[in-house]
Amino acid sequence: MSSQTPGQSDASTAQEAVPAWQPPRVRDRGRKSPQVEQALADVRRKIHPRSVKGLFNNWRVTMVIVTQLIFYGLPWLQWNGRQAVLFDLVERKFYLFGMVLWPQDVIYLTVLLVLSAFSLFLFTAIAGRLFCGYACPQTVYTEIFMWVERRIEGDRVARIRLDEEPMSFRKFRIKATKHIIWIAIAWWTGSTFIGYFAPIRELGMDLINFELGPWQWFWMVFYSFATWGNAGFLRESVCKYMCPYARFQSVMVDQDTFVVTYDHVRGEPRGGRSRRIDHKEAGMGDCVDCTLCVQVCPTGIDIRDGLQYMCIGCGACVDVCNQVMDKMGYEQGLIRYTSGNAIEERLTQSQARRRVLRPRVIAYTIILASVAIALAVSMLTRTTLRMDVIRDRGVLGREVAGGLIENVYRLQVMNTAELPLTLHLNVDGAQGMVIETIDTNRDTVDVGPAANQPVPVVVRVPVGSLVPGLHDISITADGKMPDGREVSVSETTRFYVPE
Repeated sequence: MSSQTPGQSDASTAQEAVPAWQPPRVRDRGRKSPQVEQALADVRRKIHPRSVKGLFNNWRVTMVIVTQLIFYGLPWLQWNGRQAVLFDLVERKFYLFGMVLWPQDVIYLTVLLVLSAFSLFLFTAIAGRLFCGYACPQTVYTEIFMWVERRIEGDRVARIRLDEEPMSFRKFRIKATKHIIWIAIAWWTGSTFIGYFAPIRELGMDLINFELGPWQWFWMVFYSFATWGNAGFLRESVCKYMCPYARFQSVMVDQDTFVVTYDHVRGEPRGGRSRRIDHKEAGMGDCVDCTLCVQVCPTGIDIRDGLQYMCIGCGACVDVCNQVMDKMGYEQGLIRYTSGNAIEERLTQSQARRRVLRPRVIAYTIILASVAIALAVSMLTRTTLRMDVIRDRGVLGREVAGGLIENVYRLQVMNTAELPLTLHLNVDGAQGMVIETIDTNRDTVDVGPAANQPVPVVVRVPVGSLVPGLHDISITADGKMPDGREVSVSETTRFYVPE
């Protein structure tokens, strides 16, 4: 029987039936819905991933070692007496082994970004968030910090108990030791990152002597703090809530993309059981519902609920599930890298792999290969000599002694090679026209390696050779490198003849 009193309006009942898609009523706006409460609880909940061993864990460890050897070691590599990789923002030069790039070479940076984007599209179409699980800096440094945490605080259960117990000298000592090591790693990482933009050997000495500039101190502290905060505290929150790639990856995967997948056809219905029973006769699937796949997941998801954007494709659940299958005497691969169509159509791995080569993948591959070939050809054939010609607007054409008309120019000569160069200057535009430098009164100029050198010059022509007005002329600089290569560059400008 209804508890509503006679004569009571049904307004309250109607209000309770307001559809969920409508905005909250004024009197309810201070409340949080169960979904919001659950979302906030998930954000606040600290995840304690369980350690795991296996094939994919070995791959993750290998990628951590390889990426960090490259990152920490590359700035110390020398090339022709200088740092092999250096993005010198002060001098506005980018050194990449034997190549020197200038601000005018920004097109190469643009093409590299395009290549990176299409590479990401291609890898995602083939294998989902493979980059996130093995090579993303957030994943790599989280793995390093978690390894330190496990070595100091213990595995999952020990860490949970330590976090739940009240503060004591023992807990403070353990936590302080962990954070000291974390900060040391973060500081080393931040210092190394700055070493890509300032000579790292000089940077190291300045750091030891406390002679860094204010901006160097700022960026070093900033990147160190960012590493400590992201890898030590935010961890999976970066992958789940901050990374934009997690949001738009769904438009790049399809049912033929290889991702970490739970075989629900084989695994359901799940449930605990004894190893002595025949689970198939009992009407049970292969999943024993041990939840170890959830315990080892660095983002805390249950892969059995299907593909989720929070999954970074690290394969930890694959390793631990294979171990459980071995203990139960079942076939491995209940959780494995495969495609959605392979699960639904019961395809073998070889059959599923053959479907990887589909129109989307072919298109990405063709575009990627075309851009990469064009970039390689452009960089291999690029000239190492550049020159800009600027006419001195403060000194117009004038008549000088000897019956000559002269104009003054400034040549901005850029030698992008790492070898010194002697250039011979020529001018073409009228009979008897000559060029020479103002400083040396010669038609040759010496340019140092990887140098951007201003050269003031004058161009003279006999009076009467040209009618009054502006005339197009061409200034050429050519020379031979010490290794025998010939270089030449030509620029046009205007020559003014006064009336």
